[in-house]
Amino acid sequence: MSEIVAGLETCPSYATLFGYLGATSCVVLSNWGSAWGTWKAGIGVCNMGVNYPSGVIKNIVPIVMAGVLGIYGLIVAVIITQDIKSPDKDGNNSYSTFNGYAHLAAGLCCGISCLVAGGTIGMIGDVGVRVFGLKATNGKRAWASGEGMDAGDARGDDFGSGGASNVEDANKLYVSLLIMLIFSEALALYGLIVALILSQHKYNCGDD
Repeated sequence: MSEIVAGLETCPSYATLFGYLGATSCVVLSNWGSAWGTWKAGIGVCNMGVNYPSGVIKNIVPIVMAGVLGIYGLIVAVIITQDIKSPDKDGNNSYSTFNGYAHLAAGLCCGISCLVAGGTIGMIGDVGVRVFGLKATNGKRAWASGEGMDAGDARGDDFGSGGASNVEDANKLYVSLLIMLIFSEALALYGLIVALILSQHKYNCGDD
């Protein structure tokens, strides 16, 4: 049954609008961030693959991390929608505006965090994998023979002249790239944690 507190309805019929908006914004924004990060990082991996084909699989990490962002949004959206209650057979609504506002805040918290994290992962991944490929090959195409490249360089096995040194330096750069990606992913994780906490705050009409 809808309650009246100080002249205002605590559980009006439109309260569920805020809950569904929270779930929708969470999924849409998190998937937007995931697609953004995958797009930017994917362009970098494809570009790097031309110069350093053997490093493509190793540098697929930014794309994987960007894809995880959509899962964060899915988790929060499922939790929100499961808490949204439909009216009973008499038409009384037990879902309060308090719940609606809390779920809207949770959805925006997770969604926007995933959006900015996806952009950050995409930018870092795009530039990072490009420079990794350039560093590993010293600016040469690892799959093509040419002037200044011995047999090892032509094969792309990183054992040509200067190949081992270049790859060692590139691996140091790769570690830094991973650290930046991990902290970028943490932005979305912070939003997920806060969203889960917000979604646990409930007030249903009729509860004692």
